[in-house]
This record gives sequence, C-alpha cells and structure tokens, in this order.
Amino acid sequence: MDPEAPPLRLSVLDQSPVAEGSTGGQALQNTIDLARLADGLGYHRYWVAEHHGGPMLAGPSPEALVGPIAAATSGIRVGSGGVMLPHYSPFKVAETFSLLAGLFPGRIDLALGRAAGTDPLTTFALQRDRRQAAPDDFPQQLAELLAYLHRSFPADHPFARLADTLPGRPELPSPWLLGSSQQSALWAGELGLPYAFADFINADGAAIAAVYRERFQAHGHTGVAPQTAVGVWVICADTDEEARRLASSGRMAFTLLRRGSLIAVPPPEKALRFLAAEPSDGSSGRPGRRVVVGSPENVREQLEGVVESYRADEVIAVNITYEHEARRRSYELLAEVFELPPRAPSETRGERAPELPG
Repeated sequence: MDPEAPPLRLSVLDQSPVAEGSTGGQALQNTIDLARLADGLGYHRYWVAEHHGGPMLAGPSPEALVGPIAAATSGIRVGSGGVMLPHYSPFKVAETFSLLAGLFPGRIDLALGRAAGTDPLTTFALQRDRRQAAPDDFPQQLAELLAYLHRSFPADHPFARLADTLPGRPELPSPWLLGSSQQSALWAGELGLPYAFADFINADGAAIAAVYRERFQAHGHTGVAPQTAVGVWVICADTDEEARRLASSGRMAFTLLRRGSLIAVPPPEKALRFLAAEPSDGSSGRPGRRVVVGSPENVREQLEGVVESYRADEVIAVNITYEHEARRRSYELLAEVFELPPRAPSETRGERAPELPG
C-alpha cells in the first residue's frame, strides 16, 4: 500500500447471526457486546444489517438496533448497513434517523439499499398494501429521502414543509448508498453520496467502484470527493487452520441457503462433516464471492490487495461464526494486525453478554 496514503479505516458490519441451539435474543445481546468491543478496539463505524424471515440472522430492524448500540458505546460511528428502502416510507426513515442523530450527534450513519433482504414471499408480507406488488421506484424514494434531510424540495412541493419537522435537527445522519452492481455506483456518483460496495456478494466490484469515482458529482449537501468503502467477508484466527475451521459454519449455511434450506449457524464440527460429504468443486460455499480467511498476517495481505484493487478508503469486515467468542477474537486480531489505535473505554459499557451454549 502507498505509504503516503491516509491510514486505512476499519469498520464492522454485523448481521447478528443466530447459532444453532441459541436464540435470536442472545444473538442481539452478542451484537451489543461486539459493538462495545469494536468501540474499544478503535474501529471506525459499526453497521447493522437488515434481513427478514430466516432462522440464521436476527437483525430485521437496523433502526431499532442503532440506538441501543450507540448508547452502549462512546466514539464509534453507528448506523444501518443498511435500511432496505423499498420496504419503507422515505419520510418515516428520515424521521427515525433524524431522531437518532439528535440523540447521538455526529455518530449516526444511514446507509441505504435497494435489495429486499429476504425472499419474495416475505417481501410481500412486509408490504402494507398487498393488492399488488410494490413499484420498483428506488431512485424516486432515495431522492425524496435526501430532500427531507437536506431541505432540497422545490418550494411548491407538498412535502417541503415536512423537511423542517425532522426531530433531530440540526443534527443529521450521514447518508450512504450500498450496492453490489454498476447501477448503484451510478446513483451514488450522480448524487455525490459515499458508496459502500458489497464485495462479499460480488467480488468483481473493483471496476464498478471505478465507475463510481468517474461519475461522482459533488453536491452542496455532500462531500467534495468520492468516498469508497468495501464490505469484505473476513474471518481471522490465530492460525490458517483454525480460521478455515470457523469458516466451515458459514460454508454449510450458505450451501443450504442456495438450495432453499434455511438453518441457524451450525457448529464447526457438524459443518465439517457436512462439507466432507459434499462433492468437491473447489468452492468455499459462496460461489463467485471472495472470502478472506486465515491468520492475521495472511488476512492483512489479502485485505491490502482488496483495498488496492478498489482504491478503497475503508474496509467493512463482516463474518458469521458459530461461537461468539470466535467473532470477538477475529475482530481483535484484525485490529491488532492493522495496528488500530484503541479508543478510551466508555463509562456506558456494561458487562459482556453471556456465552453461547456449547
């Protein structure tokens, strides 16, 4: 990496995985615990994802999790990774994240996505009006939400006055656009938004990130330069062998997910038995998706390659393991190998969440 470049920012995306034999409530307690750890270790931001209707992930409501996480931490930025805007009223999202920004000034991110975060039937169940499928009008939704935040409606727009009613003003959340395709890069660039690309969904995103930089247009309410974060699947352990063992749980879960079978996160021993019986095709259980798995030195080398290819300012690390302690250890090792400066302990931190059974 360029020695003259600014220090790489490291952040966390937490999907609140539910371990087999555990509960969604425990997974959410683990999310709070991991956020406290990331805060102390010096991570830049902590985002929580939105997924619906499955047994593996316990995070359907980023807007409900962001407040408790921000209250349990001191300096780390907290936000959605992301709010799946097609499910919601732009005004309601603007109100909710304005409120959070007012409660936690300078710390709230609002990353927005177009995906459903679930299957078609659950998507339909999430709709308020079920007489027909919801329209695919994400660009219009996004423009409306930004107009509330930045008071950019035309003066004669019927919603213009509502922009003044957002409860957290003058504080605002920092909007981001999430994506895994070129279309999202075009929108982010044209709107001058920071862009977070999901490499853990599409590992061929370096060229897409370049399109974002080329199309970036600064606006008065956004930054003057493009800002790129890359979300990467990362499991770090003391040895490569241990990291591969931990990664087997996710490999089994995603293999079955592709077959339409949804399960909680299995223990590694069960996953290894399952994978041993599978046809060997050389994949990691996530075809076409990059996985960065290994010892600290190995992980650092791989991540530096990802950062260079994306010309990214930030890595947002995401992973799923059966053991909560293994996730904690992964983020500890990652912070150590990248020499993150630790953040001073917060008086708001409580006790660690109880350990998972088994």
